[in-house]
Amino acid sequence: MTRTISVALLLAGALLLSGCKHPPLKDAPNAGAQVQGSSDAAGANAQGLNGAAGVEGGALGGAAATGALARTVIYFDFDKSEIRPEFADVVSAHARNLTSHPNLKMKLEGNTDERGTREYNIGLGERRAQAVRRALMLQGVAESQLTTVSFGAERPAAEGDDESAWAKNRRVELVYLP
Repeated sequence: MTRTISVALLLAGALLLSGCKHPPLKDAPNAGAQVQGSSDAAGANAQGLNGAAGVEGGALGGAAATGALARTVIYFDFDKSEIRPEFADVVSAHARNLTSHPNLKMKLEGNTDERGTREYNIGLGERRAQAVRRALMLQGVAESQLTTVSFGAERPAAEGDDESAWAKNRRVELVYLP
């Protein structure tokens, strides 16, 4: 019975999202790019990560916006939702930032490549976002600071039908909310 309800809710969510097609992100910076140079760091200080202007008085900008904290994308292997070891420092940096600033909130946006059905990709994107959420919460981030959403394959970071493009699309984006 519970499984039937879960499947029904998943399908209902997929139907709701099917009417909300977003255009591909063409002008977005390269996913996972690090903030480099003084002009980029100054922009990060004024805007905060992900354009969240004035969030927590610069808690996300300045010197803190370099290194692991500046990285706001976690990539996944094909058909997997386990966080790869090379992204542990990214999760830890954001967990420290969120626990140090309890008023900050973050949205975890799960994404997949184009392979698979729409329903499967929505579910996989959600599992990826939930994996990052669990990892952050295990490091002390409050549940109330985190929300998750799955876009499945609807918001590709890269266009193309090859592994290079697919690898950039299998991701969770960490978005600080204003």
